Parts: sequence; C-alpha cells; structure tokens
Amino acid sequence: MTDAPSENVSVPRTLRSTTGGIVTAAVIDVVLVLAFVLIGRGSHGENIVGGAFTTFWPFAAGLVVGWIVCLAWRRPFALWPTGVVAWAATLVIGMLLRVVSGQGVAVSFVIVAAIVLAVFLIGWRAVALPIRTRARRRG
Repeated sequence: MTDAPSENVSVPRTLRSTTGGIVTAAVIDVVLVLAFVLIGRGSHGENIVGGAFTTFWPFAAGLVVGWIVCLAWRRPFALWPTGVVAWAATLVIGMLLRVVSGQGVAVSFVIVAAIVLAVFLIGWRAVALPIRTRARRRG
C-alpha cells in the first residue's frame, strides 16, 4: 500500500488533504501540545505562562519532525500514520530534547505525557474522522 493514490485506488474524500485541512490539523496539533504543556505546568503549581516556552519547544520540535516523517500534509486527519507518528515523535523527540537541554524526565512524567499526548494527538483524529465522513456524505 502506498501513500499516493494510484489510478486503481480510490482515496476517500475525507482523507484527501486540502490547504485548509492541513492548516486546521496542524493548528489543532500545536494547540493541543501547548494545552498539554500549560495543563502540566498548572497542575504542578508552576507559572503557567512564564517558562511555558521552555517546556513547549521540545515537544513542538518533536511534532514538526513527526509531521515531516509521515508526510502528514498528505493525510492530516488520518489516525495512521499521521496521528500515531505525530504522537510518537512528539513524545520521544520531546523527551530526548528535554534531556539534552537539562530538563527533567521522570518516569512518571513520561507515562503521563505518553497518555495525554496520545489522547490529544490521536484522539482528536478519532473523533474528527467520522464527523468529517458524515459531513462529506451530506454535502
């Protein structure tokens, strides 16, 4: 199976990318990663805004790498590979960059981050796909 549709393979309209869809998916991903950071900082009694960029940038970099690796702009709403690869790259690269930059990476933080980022980055796609499919059938 290839990412590019061939003459004999029909790609559902709900999975085809448009500029608006690509931008929407990218913005949702970034906002959810930022929400993860702000919620985490707030839950630890840290200044939510002050220092947020320090916590945010490693995960944002991981998200960008994930998008590039799976060519997310081709199928920005797809659970696989986009959602799963975006999640995995955000988590793994984010944690590695935290280590390299001298930020904490406790096991409990990795577990919580894995769960929350999965719910956020994969979860919104799981919710959006049937909604987009239903809307396309009506329209």
